Amino acid sequence: MEKSLYLEYVQRFFPQLVISIIERLNEKRANQLPYMYKTLLTPDFSADGRWSSILAEYNRVAADVVSLDSELPLKTRDSIETASGEIPKLGMKLYLTEKQMKDIDAMVAQNLPLNQIVNKIFNDLPRCLEGVWERIEDMFLSELSTGIGLSERNNGTGVRIDVGYYTANKFGVSVLWDNPDTSKPLDDMQKVFDKALEDQNTITDLWLDDIALKGFYQSKQVRGQYAFDNKVTAQEGIGVPTLDFEKAAQVAKTKWDVTLHRVARKIKTELNGVKKSHSPWQQGMVVFTCDEKLGSLVWTNTAETTRRVAGVEYQVADEFVLLSKYSKNDPLREFTSSQAMVVPIINNVDRIYTLDSKTIQA
Repeated sequence: MEKSLYLEYVQRFFPQLVISIIERLNEKRANQLPYMYKTLLTPDFSADGRWSSILAEYNRVAADVVSLDSELPLKTRDSIETASGEIPKLGMKLYLTEKQMKDIDAMVAQNLPLNQIVNKIFNDLPRCLEGVWERIEDMFLSELSTGIGLSERNNGTGVRIDVGYYTANKFGVSVLWDNPDTSKPLDDMQKVFDKALEDQNTITDLWLDDIALKGFYQSKQVRGQYAFDNKVTAQEGIGVPTLDFEKAAQVAKTKWDVTLHRVARKIKTELNGVKKSHSPWQQGMVVFTCDEKLGSLVWTNTAETTRRVAGVEYQVADEFVLLSKYSKNDPLREFTSSQAMVVPIINNVDRIYTLDSKTIQA
């Protein structure tokens, strides 16, 4: 690695650009679908470079009423287990080709506006930063919908994180939700609420993808519940039409006092020059949660954070993303890179329930 070929610009603009790019990317995402991990996880630094998830069996047992001077009965202790592993390293790098660098040199020679030159030099910076965010979201959505966080289509070793969802908290359906005339989404979901009540947990939020939502919208049972709640009378020969998200959310709020969330997220990856999009959320899965925060975004320092290479210019974003600018020759290239050791981890999985609308429960 050698110092950046645009060292003057890098030293002058790199710090401010990182801050402005974070603000711009956050603003851009706010107008689309937000990064769920940013709102549902709390950043947590790991000194030893390992992550852990608490798997707790908190048994709330009422105290016994005993007469005076009687011996108190012995109760069993709550059990706590820990799943753990090493934090994986994420990152990507992009470079300016010789042709692109010659174009920048020509812009400098022509004394074009400074902002145009800076934009060309730092054009790869937003992609490198957002690439790390996308990968975290990829793992988190996979993990939330199944209990297993997967990082698909990687160069090199993939990532698989199992936080240990309870088998007793995993449900199927009585009739597949793709049959609107016979499906019973409300009955299926009520079983989950009954189990949570038995566990002394209060479900507050439901998370569904478009596959599960479509079945919920079209179900005759759900449409009938909406009609009953709103005193809607169907016209002769015409039933209550398919619901939309607002009406479906109203049904869930009225029946269980919970908030419905639509999860519709694609992650774009590139492997060996081939770009492809995939949905990290398990198709047809409904997730029931009881907490405002679901876990931790566990991070640690990369090796290069504390062992910085001479001549390379660095900046840190979000505490854990190390961004760098440097050059190499043969062929001559100007690199922008990002790296981070970070992983999304869901805690207290005893308070999370799943319902697979595509699997019949025996």
